[in-house]
Amino acid sequence: MVRYGLKHAMSSSFPELSVTQVAGVEIRVEPWSWPFATAQRQEIDAYFTDLKRRRAALWNGRVLMLNSYSVSNSVFTGTAFETDYANLCAWRDWAFPDQTVFNFFAPAAIRTCDGAYVLGEMAPYTAGAGKITFPSGTPEPGDIIDGSVDLMGNMRREVAEETGLTLDELECEVGWSVVRDRSSLVLVKRFSSSQLGDELLARIKSYLENETQPEFSDVRIVRSPATFHPRMEPFTLAFLDYETRHGLSA
Repeated sequence: MVRYGLKHAMSSSFPELSVTQVAGVEIRVEPWSWPFATAQRQEIDAYFTDLKRRRAALWNGRVLMLNSYSVSNSVFTGTAFETDYANLCAWRDWAFPDQTVFNFFAPAAIRTCDGAYVLGEMAPYTAGAGKITFPSGTPEPGDIIDGSVDLMGNMRREVAEETGLTLDELECEVGWSVVRDRSSLVLVKRFSSSQLGDELLARIKSYLENETQPEFSDVRIVRSPATFHPRMEPFTLAFLDYETRHGLSA
């Protein structure tokens, strides 16, 4: 079953990893049946069953993915559809055999008052075990309001669950950074905290220590390229590199 995904991905090429600034994001949700998920139903089910044996915390809920997008007049516009999380996992882990669809999510890039960024290390029982990234989560049907994806609501939930922080205590900065990483479209939103990096670090670690099954196993402060880590997600490194080159971080 894995050979199916790899065979198609090996003959494919992806655009270079890129970062684009936009003023706004608008994503509508429309019914759509994903041919890949239908054609590979048995293989996907078997793969996800095996994945759950290794990561017991996984469950096959409904999530949102993109099947079209464009950027015009500094606005990112997309069309999303509902699918099973098992379909997304198989497609992702098989190296994106269907390049007509996109994974998308909206990380909260939280910057402290002394210019550091806050990142978390995904716990061993999560789908992204060991990876270091910003607080975020795949949009789901509960994030749909009046036919559109409420990305701010999604970030509000994920930041609270993963760090114990609330968006109300952070200053939301204007615009978005759209990071294209192979078949993922990552919509990064910047937030500013009034706290120092070490203060926020201690606060989030205290929250994690009191959680029964936290999504982050650890939290890190990134102040410069010297503190980048090889387990950071490529989109995270691309965003931080962009910030450094454009003088937006200390």
